[in-house]
Amino acid sequence: MTSRKLRTATALGAAALAVGALAPAAAASPARIAWEASCRAGYECGHLDVPLSYQDPAAGTVRIAVARLPATDQAGKLGTIFYNPGGPGSSGRFAPALTPALHARYDIVGFDPRGVGASSKIHCFTDPAQLEVLQRALGTFPLTRAAERQQIADTRTVTDLCERNAGPLAGHLSTGTIARDLDRLRAAFGEPKLRYYGKSYGTYLGETYANLFPGRVGSLALDAVDDPVRWSTGPGPMSYRLEGFADAPRALESFLDACGTRCPFDYDEILDRLEAGPITVTDTTGRQVVVTYQSAIARIHDSLTDAQSAPSLAAFLRALADPASPAPAAPGAPPDIDSLLGGGATLCSDAANPRDPAVWWNYARRADRDARGFGPYDVYKTLPCATWEVADPGRYAGPWNRPTAPILLLANRRGDLETPYAGARRTEQLLGNARLLSLDAYGHGARGKSACIDAWLDRYFTTGAVPAPGTLCAPDRGPFG
Repeated sequence: MTSRKLRTATALGAAALAVGALAPAAAASPARIAWEASCRAGYECGHLDVPLSYQDPAAGTVRIAVARLPATDQAGKLGTIFYNPGGPGSSGRFAPALTPALHARYDIVGFDPRGVGASSKIHCFTDPAQLEVLQRALGTFPLTRAAERQQIADTRTVTDLCERNAGPLAGHLSTGTIARDLDRLRAAFGEPKLRYYGKSYGTYLGETYANLFPGRVGSLALDAVDDPVRWSTGPGPMSYRLEGFADAPRALESFLDACGTRCPFDYDEILDRLEAGPITVTDTTGRQVVVTYQSAIARIHDSLTDAQSAPSLAAFLRALADPASPAPAAPGAPPDIDSLLGGGATLCSDAANPRDPAVWWNYARRADRDARGFGPYDVYKTLPCATWEVADPGRYAGPWNRPTAPILLLANRRGDLETPYAGARRTEQLLGNARLLSLDAYGHGARGKSACIDAWLDRYFTTGAVPAPGTLCAPDRGPFG
């Protein structure tokens, strides 16, 4: 939710922002983690208080929640790897083991970025009834001009509530500020340089850290890579610039090819029927579910981000083609609304976006011609940025090519609907010192899907080695096993 203030801050020059960011961190003594008595089994929980504003240290502090997964071989421990799962708006406090070898030799530290989870958060709503407008505004896209006008009005209602109620934290949620928090965490854990695994949005956080603090880069593995230039700058909505929708047809084709006789239906015919009106299916729990064109696209999109969801996606599409077939129950837990909106403030603080919400319609139509359904679904994700006047003086928007230790990039070459493969290839050339390792699969994220990928992660973190240019790994299993 870019504003005129954001553009003014950008005009001051990214170099000045970077120098201003480094000075306080270098001068300050490292704060200590305050460890807590209770935590999830296997983890150690704590928190770190950091400045609300790195430009105004007198503005107060915010709390960053952390959890440490201790190395299983403490005697042979090599250090700490920090973790971010993506988002923005996703909790990363309880990090996974990454790989068995890394879990053995490294403590793995996850954290909830400011605005998310157990860390300090914003609160936009004062009445539960206000959540109804949020459900209408987000996660969907209009098919008619009347629906477009309603979605713009609903979205403006949400962003007005956030401007009224969110408080000062909303103006200090950019990735540049979160990267400075990450540097405080690095120092608090006694690490001279940062080891880090980030996925999806976590790659943008890693890219920002690498260019704010290039001399403090140890090992950064960035999985499902965002193009930082297109994330932060450029014409049109950021969600159009990133072009995740452009990978949707390739991922869908990979799925349908693998599905073969399991998919005795015409995919475009299913979408034609849904555009004509909703389809009612019965799920495996016996519950009747009304599926709209927009909700079907959202579910197909989410399924294509993980190739191992192929059997469930095939069953869902069979049920839409033949309502007598049972549909799998919809997965997922309800989102944490405050974290979702905190992530929205991060995205809109980071990214240049148009101020006129009406322009999203034409960008969505253009994207729809490239990727039916997926285009408008993607493009409308950033509609709130047109009307939310949120800006952070700590925003970072480049340069992105500062010299660093080698950075390892991971990407899926058969299609990633969130972070397209072309963006990973551009980023390999853009960063000061990066090497792309590709997985021959579709989906979002490569770790844990290939022994080859995981072996390179182990090697990279322990020795700093990166693969030869153009290295391609095979997945351990296909979409249907």
